[in-house]
Amino acid sequence: MDIFEDEISFGAFMQRVETSRFGPFIFQIGVDQSEAAMLLQRVADAQQRFLSSPLSQVANRLEQEVLVSSIFSTNNIEGGTLTEEETREALELDPAKVQADEQRRAVNLRTAYDIAQQSVQDPKWSLSVDFIKKIHAAITDHIAHKYNQPGSIRNNPKNIVTHVGDADHGGRYKPPQYHGDIELLLNHLVFWHNKMAAAEIPALLRASLLHYYFELIHPFWDGNGRVGRVIEATVLHSAGFRYAPFAMARYYLERIDQYFALFNLCRKQGDNKIAHPNTPFVLFHLEGMLLSINRLHDRVNDMVRLLLYETRIKHLRDTKGINLRQYAILTQVMERGKPLPVDELRRAPWYEALYTKLGDKTRQRDFSRLREQGLLVVDQKGFVRPGIKEEN
Repeated sequence: MDIFEDEISFGAFMQRVETSRFGPFIFQIGVDQSEAAMLLQRVADAQQRFLSSPLSQVANRLEQEVLVSSIFSTNNIEGGTLTEEETREALELDPAKVQADEQRRAVNLRTAYDIAQQSVQDPKWSLSVDFIKKIHAAITDHIAHKYNQPGSIRNNPKNIVTHVGDADHGGRYKPPQYHGDIELLLNHLVFWHNKMAAAEIPALLRASLLHYYFELIHPFWDGNGRVGRVIEATVLHSAGFRYAPFAMARYYLERIDQYFALFNLCRKQGDNKIAHPNTPFVLFHLEGMLLSINRLHDRVNDMVRLLLYETRIKHLRDTKGINLRQYAILTQVMERGKPLPVDELRRAPWYEALYTKLGDKTRQRDFSRLREQGLLVVDQKGFVRPGIKEEN
């Protein structure tokens, strides 16, 4: 089904829900078809190019990079303090031995991602309230909070009011407070999403709208942002977008102010009955998917070039085209993953150890020959990097 064939298809998915205490709540696609159509096609084209790249050669490494980057990003959006390297280290810990809350947040997100990825392996998988609660339970497991209970919907006492947002991002919003209203809206959100899925509304639209309305309902005391991004990614993953949905967390973190402000902008446009109120958030999401897929494509190409380079220098080592000292230098520079100042390289203890019993002429000759062979490059700023060809 092409939802852009007829304007009626948008209205067909408008759903008004009368709650007990919150008042009416409206789910709608609310997207300007003329603005979204081109971006949807560009994302689809980018995804096709990405899938046709030599992905299988580097899939495991790419998956690990995306995992760490995504968990670091989505955690920091919600106030996490771990660096990306600290996040990587936390994910390598035995979950049973994790004690620090910040490490627990990262490990919990890893568990939630695993649940999401395993769930969509079932071709009959569909979104459910139970699935959302399961993701929330995983994300907030053993995380201290005065009111939150993992997997349980919020029910505000009369003296405690939940607000979302702040003046810097378009104002504060008071989501539903009563458990019954929240439960009702969450069930309608799932029904609405699955109705669109059955009608073959593109996952790229469904996922972003699901994320948007989930955050407006704000069903839990803690972890709503993390849960919203995971369920968005799960819907996209189930539609065949394997890496980009989780890589989107980096995009959101890099544009965190715009990300938060768009929730309020679209909400106010909906309240004011402006046509196509959800267009800004959906376009923002589509632009993020396009950027994320293209970044992944570039990263795959970089990884493949690195593999070819690694194969080349091993061959040169085995055929005596380079000596073991030169091979060690190339390996260290390659494994660093980023350029380093040439002076820093020469002062490194491992580098100096290579020439403990050899003279400066040998040291200079080894380095010069690596540059002559194009295996090592020193740029104008004095940074050293592997001599990896940009074009294969």
